[in-house]
Formats: sequence, C-alpha cells, structure tokens
Amino acid sequence: MTYDLFIGDRAFSSWSLRGWLMFEQFGLPCRMHMVGLYDGRLQDDLKELAPARLVPVMRDAQGVVVGDTLAMAETLAERHPEAGLWPEDPGARGLARWIVAEMHSGFGALRGDCPMQLLHQYEGFAPSEAVRADLARIEALWALARARHGADGPWLFGAYSLADVFYAPVAARIAGYGLPVGAAAREYVDLTLADPAFRRWRALGLTKRYDPVPYALDLPKTAWPGPAPRPARAIDTGTPENETCPYSGKPVTHLLETDGRIFGFCNPTCRGKTVADPDAWPAFTALLDAAMQREK
Repeated sequence: MTYDLFIGDRAFSSWSLRGWLMFEQFGLPCRMHMVGLYDGRLQDDLKELAPARLVPVMRDAQGVVVGDTLAMAETLAERHPEAGLWPEDPGARGLARWIVAEMHSGFGALRGDCPMQLLHQYEGFAPSEAVRADLARIEALWALARARHGADGPWLFGAYSLADVFYAPVAARIAGYGLPVGAAAREYVDLTLADPAFRRWRALGLTKRYDPVPYALDLPKTAWPGPAPRPARAIDTGTPENETCPYSGKPVTHLLETDGRIFGFCNPTCRGKTVADPDAWPAFTALLDAAMQREK
C-alpha cells in the first residue's frame, strides 16, 4: 500500500519530520505532498483532508485520512507489524510507548524556546531553568531506555524504533541551539544527526530559502554540528559525466561540481539536495563511485 503524506517545510516542521521518518525508516512507501506551512496556504492545502488542520497528515489508498503523529504511528504499527516500528519485547515496547507519549505531550519549555531549525547552530543561547528541566528529564528517559533495552544496537531500544522517530526533533533542537547535555545524550544527538535519513531530510530542507527566516534569533551562528558534507557547488556550464539524473532517469539540465568532477540533474531540487549533502544520497554516491571506478 502506498500512502499520501502531507508535510510542511522540512527545515522547521518538527512534526513533519516525525511523520516522514515513520515511512522512510521502516520502508513504507508514500507519495510526498508539500503544504504551505509558512506561505499562508496551510488551510487551503488541507481542505480535502478535513478535519485535518495541521501537518503531517497521511491518507491511504482507500481514502482514509489520519492526522497527528501519535495516531499515525499507532495506525502504521497496527497495519504493518512486520516493519517493526515498536520494539518486539513487551517491556521495551511499553517503555517506548511511554516515552513517546511523554514527548508528544510534554517538554513545552523546550518546544517554545527552541523551535526546530536545521539551518545552523546558534552560539550563546542561554536556556531557561524550565528548558534545563526538560533536558534533564529527556536525558533520564534516554538513559533508562538504553540501560534496560539498548544492548543490541546504538538507538534508544537497540534497533531503530518509533522512539527514535519521535526524539529526532529533540536531538535537532539540542544541536541547533547548542544545548547543554551530558556525554551519553550528546552521543545520541550525534547519532541522529549522522543518520542518512535525517541527513536527506535536512538536505531537502536546505533547497528552500526564507526571507524572513522563521524563528530567527539575534545571535551569532555557526555551522550545523552534523557530519561535514562533501564540498559541492552548483554551476551553470560544463560537461557532465552522466546523461541522465541519478534520481529520476530524466535528461540532465542542472549541473553540480564536486572534487573537480561535473554531474547533472533533471531539476533544481535534485541538484540542490545533492549540493547540500552529496553523501546522503545513495543514488548519487553510486554514480560517483562508478565514475571513479572507470578511472582505475
């Protein structure tokens, strides 16, 4: 079954990130639809999905609409038990549901003071006592999950689960505002930022420019603290090594240069997401590897 998934701006919509990760991380097919969250079109774009009024929203092949990430998570887990969205062990599954529900309904200070933004890291952000209290609770929950159920892998419950989906925007907030957490929590934040799916989401978010930038603070900015991307830049002229786009298979019209090599893409978004983070895209890295192999 292929779903339709309606999301908002990737660089800022933490709820949309959660919705997308449910599909991307567990191999559930969906067609993406962008909603004008910051363009004043939100309600018009969601008309056909009533009573939905926020993103994300999913619709199945029979036209059944489900909104709210917690409802979406439970619906997908019910429909696709083979995908392993929740931990298999009953004790782990119960704790995972608990901390997901707490994330879904809590941490108001962190949400309010530190809206998710994936553009850069702010320097000198001073968290309030309420934000520090939220961070302490988050660290305690993460540590509990890891201690009880994290022996079989690096994620909160060992293998990647819906708990990691729901806490990905929390990790992004910690990263984007340079929030103070201990070493174990920092490792988990770094793990989330390095995850290929998260990197692809962020790279797509960087293809859109904003003026003004949502949630901007009058603070110095430094580079995003995730893995440093391979240097790449958009160019207007040159001879690409490929004739068709690595993503769509269509003829190339837009060019990119990386490591002294030129590659082509079928539209500005395909090029832009690759410029933002070339190594996040398996189709492009396969193209690059094949080109390098031909030289040997």
